[in-house]
Amino acid sequence: MQCHIIGDMTKLRVVLDTNVLVAAARSRNGASFALLTALRHDQFRLLASVPLFLEYEAVLKRPEQLAAGRRSLAMVNAFLDALALRLEPVSMFYLWRPQLRDAADEMVLETALNGRADALVTFNIGDFKAAEKFALPVIDPAAFLQLLRHGEN
Repeated sequence: MQCHIIGDMTKLRVVLDTNVLVAAARSRNGASFALLTALRHDQFRLLASVPLFLEYEAVLKRPEQLAAGRRSLAMVNAFLDALALRLEPVSMFYLWRPQLRDAADEMVLETALNGRADALVTFNIGDFKAAEKFALPVIDPAAFLQLLRHGEN
């Protein structure tokens, strides 16, 4: 994976699929929650576009997600505010559609491509097969966490 220089440190630029945030909201024990902790410690650079961030908000505020994570709307709003402070905004200059079977995943891929991401992190790796033609690595949260922990970024 190629890295970009940000400030005086080299950090991977990454797009997180919504399912990673959902997993982190549901459990503090998995790789997804550990990635949010790594983000808080500035170990990688999170990229997000407006459409992707709006999806994060819509999904995390669904009643079933609130219940599963035992969170209130106020808690989700506070989380999203904190997340917004940590991310690098991506402008969608070019739409690459259609590339994927699921139209809902298109904006995740487009955010990664427009943001020149080093990786797209998701639990649904098979849904992003088209990323191969753009040389964009698609990895799961545990694999990305291992990269961060082993300093291979």
